[in-house]
This record gives sequence, C-alpha cells and structure tokens, in this order.
Amino acid sequence: MNTVEEIFSVLEEKFGVKRDTRDKWGVCAVVGAAYLHNVVQFLKDSAAIKFEMLVDIAGIDYLTYPNHEGPRFAVSYAFKSVSTPGQRIRLKVQVSEDSLKVPTISDLFANANWYEREVFDQFGIVFTGHPDLRRLLNHVEFVGHPLRKDYPAQKRQWLSTNDYLLPALEKRLEDLGYRVVQRSKEVGTNDNEFLEGSIKE
Repeated sequence: MNTVEEIFSVLEEKFGVKRDTRDKWGVCAVVGAAYLHNVVQFLKDSAAIKFEMLVDIAGIDYLTYPNHEGPRFAVSYAFKSVSTPGQRIRLKVQVSEDSLKVPTISDLFANANWYEREVFDQFGIVFTGHPDLRRLLNHVEFVGHPLRKDYPAQKRQWLSTNDYLLPALEKRLEDLGYRVVQRSKEVGTNDNEFLEGSIKE
C-alpha cells in the first residue's frame, strides 16, 4: 500500500503540486487552480489511497496574517479516505484579489455544491462551472462578504425582499420525476410596508 508521502510525490510529478511548508501536520499540498479538478479526480478515483470523502471546503483570508507572502485568499479542501481509514489529505488553492476564481468540484462531490456556495457567500470567491452559485447564509440583498478581514464587524444590513426559493424547489421535484399538481404562490414584497432604519456603516 502506498503512503501519503508517495502520493505527494506522484502529485508533484503529475500536476506540479507542492507541499505546504507551513502545515505542521504535513498533509497539505498547494495546487494551482488550473489543476485542481484533475488533482481531486485523481485522489478520488486513481490514487493508491483513494480519498472518497470530501470533509470540508473553507475560505481563508490572510489579510492580517503575520509575515504572510503571496495571494491574499486561499480555498482549503479536506479529504478523507473511507477505504483506508485514518488517511487524510488537504489541498489548498491560492487566490489573488485580481482573479477570485476557482473551478468547481461539485461534479465530483455532491456536497461541494453547498460548501462552495458558503465560501462564495462569505469570501466572494467564484467557483466557475458551479450549477447554482447563490448566497447560502446571507440574505439575497446582502452586500459584501462578512468573513473577509476588512469587513466592518458592526455593519448591519436590512432585508426588504424575499429570496424566491419555491420555483427552484418545484423544478427539482419535477427533475426527480414528481408532478407538481398546484403551483405555490410566492409571497412578494408589499409596497405599503417598509422597514424603518438605515444601513449603519
């Protein structure tokens, strides 16, 4: 059975992946965005130790990180092997402020769909090829990305309209073979009702 060390060697040879020298556990590799999808597919399907479970995707903002050099943002991917218990690996894609784009892996792992939406919502990183990249935790009118280090911690934002979810739900039911007998009525905004107050910077 190959070790994770040997897998790192294969990743470096095939995809130019480099070990993250700051990772104290020694299980993290830095991957170029252009190679991410291929690397994830290799780890899932072809590596000697297969990493069949995506545990998490997290955004990172290094804005106030001591002695950091390189792009401001990163996206971290944690994988676990089911067939070889105890084996884990982490990938990190560096993302510059000039190009906040990383390819989606939602076609390889279904749970990446919501993880990527969360990172998009909180950090503003765009996952190209994602089938439905919308905010997940913040409301539809929210401006900005609250987990960025320069987002004002006390800023408040008002919500004045609904995020229409029923049409998407009904479409999904139809895609699964169900027949929608009666369409739901969306509750729209009422022009006679207004929230009092203002956005506080």
